[in-house]
Amino acid sequence: MEIVNIHEAKTHLSRLVDRAALGEAFIIAKAGKPLVKVVPLDAPSGAQRRRLGFLAGEIAVPEDFDRMAAGDIEHLFGGADT
Repeated sequence: MEIVNIHEAKTHLSRLVDRAALGEAFIIAKAGKPLVKVVPLDAPSGAQRRRLGFLAGEIAVPEDFDRMAAGDIEHLFGGADT
């Protein structure tokens, strides 16, 4: 994420706001210390961004998921053939 100092932000505010509106958030800093983060108003935040469980019941994970293709992977990395 881009960090701009206050002077640069004042000088290029219009350009920076246009970029933020397109989804390119940025941080404004004063004397190298980050002060604020500028993001578009419709940017997801907090719980909206993290939607754990939104596909619950829609996807089936095989019981052997953590062992799937173990032989192939071992072979690719120079291990013994199984």
